Amino acid sequence: MSNIKKAFENGKAFIPFITCGDPDLYTTAKIVREMAANGADLIELGIPFSDPTAEGPVIQNANLRALSGGVTTDKIFDFVRDLRKDVKIPMVFMTYANVVFSYGAEKFISTLKEIQMDGLILPDLPFEEKEEFLPLCEKYDIDLISLIAPTSENRIAMIAKEAKGFIYIVSSLGVTGTRSEIKTDLSSIVKIVRENTDTPCAIGFGISNPEQAAKMAGLSDGAIVGSAIVKIVAKEGKNAAPKVGEFVKSMKDAIM
Repeated sequence: MSNIKKAFENGKAFIPFITCGDPDLYTTAKIVREMAANGADLIELGIPFSDPTAEGPVIQNANLRALSGGVTTDKIFDFVRDLRKDVKIPMVFMTYANVVFSYGAEKFISTLKEIQMDGLILPDLPFEEKEEFLPLCEKYDIDLISLIAPTSENRIAMIAKEAKGFIYIVSSLGVTGTRSEIKTDLSSIVKIVRENTDTPCAIGFGISNPEQAAKMAGLSDGAIVGSAIVKIVAKEGKNAAPKVGEFVKSMKDAIM
């Protein structure tokens, strides 16, 4: 069984996102441990990229802060090796295809296996082009996570049938960022997903408070939150870990 599915075994999953190296990897490590201690079921770790096309300004700025601080993919791999000494919940990387290509796809994905990562999310990888990475992910037992967006329409069933780990349902058109209201008809998307697979699905993009998280988790198997957490880090800097822990606990409590 995919290790990722363990995140969905105890009711609704809360999935927080953090940009690695914002403001530094030492702080990121403290934040990840706080997330795990406060109820996170699966953690998304963002590998910074200079042109993160799916991200809004909050996470774009986090990428720039991390890169200007000297973060590299190799440093992030070493950071995960250390995390895995005590953080046992599933973790996935979210980054961009160019990061994987420039590192060397096989070297990158085999290292994910070695450092005990469970999955990989590439928001700029079209479903039709996933064969560039899927065979390597299967070879090294890494789940290549599929995204389904409101624009997927007649492709939803096809994507769902082939999905691994969990399905990331994008709540809204556009880039990541907190939203006051999510208006997409997500229940019809989830219905098609459920008719075609038993792989769990979680909703992300735009969720910023416990009420939204509870609503999205009510429609699906979990809620994904990124920008709201990255905002806390931007504000609190090296002192962010306890505040992020409190936020994660409030979100997890809301969806249970």
